[in-house]
Amino acid sequence: MDMRADLLIVGAGMVGSALALALQNSGLEVLLLDGSPLSVKPFDAQSPFEPRVSALSAASQRILERLGVWEGVVKRRCSPYSDMQVWDGSGTGQIHFSAASVHAQALGHIVENRVVQDALLERLHDCDLGLLANARLEQMRRSGDDWLLTLADGRTLRAPLVIAADGANSAVRRLTGVATREWDYLHHAIVTSVRSSLAHQMTAWQRFTDQGPLAFLPLERDGQQDWCSIVWSTTPTEAERLMALDDQGFCHELERAFEGRLGTVLSADPRLCVPLRQRHAKRYVAEGLALIGDAAHTIHPLAGQGVNLGFLDAAVLAEVLLQAASRGERLADVKVLSRYERRRMPHNLALMAAMEGFERLFQADPLPLRWLRNTGLKVVDQMPEAKALFVRQALGLSGDLPELAKA
Repeated sequence: MDMRADLLIVGAGMVGSALALALQNSGLEVLLLDGSPLSVKPFDAQSPFEPRVSALSAASQRILERLGVWEGVVKRRCSPYSDMQVWDGSGTGQIHFSAASVHAQALGHIVENRVVQDALLERLHDCDLGLLANARLEQMRRSGDDWLLTLADGRTLRAPLVIAADGANSAVRRLTGVATREWDYLHHAIVTSVRSSLAHQMTAWQRFTDQGPLAFLPLERDGQQDWCSIVWSTTPTEAERLMALDDQGFCHELERAFEGRLGTVLSADPRLCVPLRQRHAKRYVAEGLALIGDAAHTIHPLAGQGVNLGFLDAAVLAEVLLQAASRGERLADVKVLSRYERRRMPHNLALMAAMEGFERLFQADPLPLRWLRNTGLKVVDQMPEAKALFVRQALGLSGDLPELAKA
């Protein structure tokens, strides 16, 4: 017999889990499924940093606080940062952003993805939401007014509304034939954690090199500020060379590429190399279907904004569904779901375009463009109001915010 729910969320990553929690106590029968065991791993504060991190904005922090998750993040490990220093490695242009410019304590927090995920799962296990672990989706088709999902172990699930929160390589998106626009950046990102001889000063550092941006994102453990998460975007050929180096050789190359801003790079944890690809669904919704997070859009990791967009997707979609339910509307109706798409697609596209423009500008070789970006950085650095506007955007303090993200 089919398992039935009012709403199925496929993918219990950070964004799918946040959506499920936002819908608790709604009166809806929500089922969250994932191919993983959905178990919470014991956390050791002395354990090495996970290579994948997110730069959580103030808006994301508010969402997690209201879902009862932020306390679980803080008790594990998170690293606030109050400043951002950006400079052009091919010139003299640089710009500094500060939380103090908008009377905030922090621009955001650098948090390991595993920490956020476990804090979300811990909260989910305390709720009465339906969780289905080790559930890998294999087939999906329409059956009357419902979607019928078949899992790898033969179990079947039925619901009028399915939410795809299953990441960049979304099985739901593929099985339902949702069209995307996508392209390869022709770059790979090397990610790891490194220890330096100088403290990071609660500052996110980013240098634009001829081959791509290099970011040092501050990490903190036991009050020590000598660790950073790095995201080094470069060409596939150069990435292959860097990955082949031993740790000492890699640290030397990294210190040179970063112009020694944090002194000597003393050590590096194991490295990951991730091909960079941008993808955007042409539609976020269809009858009985909605895409959120990386299933709907993936962007360049230039500003670490990907998961922040996903949390806002989840908060807006939850708000739309709860409002529709209170009015007695059919949640699977594409007219209802389109309200979510109208609120989120323009914002996501705007940020994706901005990141794409930044990435292209800083890799441009023609001398006039090099002059333009150096001059632009210097000019904007002398414009407090313009910088404050950027900071408010980074904090998530402006735009069409859902209630979960408002101050």
